[in-house]
Amino acid sequence: MKSLKSCHCCGLIQHVPPLANNEAASCARCRSRFADEKDRAKSANRTAAAAMGALVLFWPAVLLPILRIEQLGHSHQSSILSGTIELFQHGSWLVGGVVFLFSILFPLTKIVLLLELSYFELLHRQHKSFTLRLMEHLGKWSMMDVMLLAFLVMLVKLGDMVEFHLGPAVIAFVMCVAMSMLASISFDPHLIWDGDDDTL
Repeated sequence: MKSLKSCHCCGLIQHVPPLANNEAASCARCRSRFADEKDRAKSANRTAAAAMGALVLFWPAVLLPILRIEQLGHSHQSSILSGTIELFQHGSWLVGGVVFLFSILFPLTKIVLLLELSYFELLHRQHKSFTLRLMEHLGKWSMMDVMLLAFLVMLVKLGDMVEFHLGPAVIAFVMCVAMSMLASISFDPHLIWDGDDDTL
């Protein structure tokens, strides 16, 4: 029985006949290969592994000291989370809220949603669309990589005025950003619907 599928590359909807185990269906228009069960499993495993790595690295990246500043004999070190709390304590609610949302809450939520879509699958099928859209929106507003660039720019501009010492969270922070980006790149949103294709 033929399956009705849409090409993920050109969007052409076409009938795909059942093939032998070693064969792979391809699009009649652009010749892109349709994903099979093995492809779905590989994509889900890659995304889940990268997202789990990002989740594990997220906590030391946020909780451990990321920067120690020495100026005129005074030394101060803080983590991303403690720095956010200090902003709140000093009355900088807007700046603290922005840092908390875009550098902590949104990236963490995006990682958890990637794990849900690729591995856990705890939500019902009808919630997949909302979860996918939410993850894509959060991905646009997650600013961990932007914050990393801001740290580097600050080190370059203030290097002659202030002495900086990178904390242990820097390695975890860089790796967390890399793993999060890898999870986003390896995740194929089309694959989560392939099991729901109607047959004609």
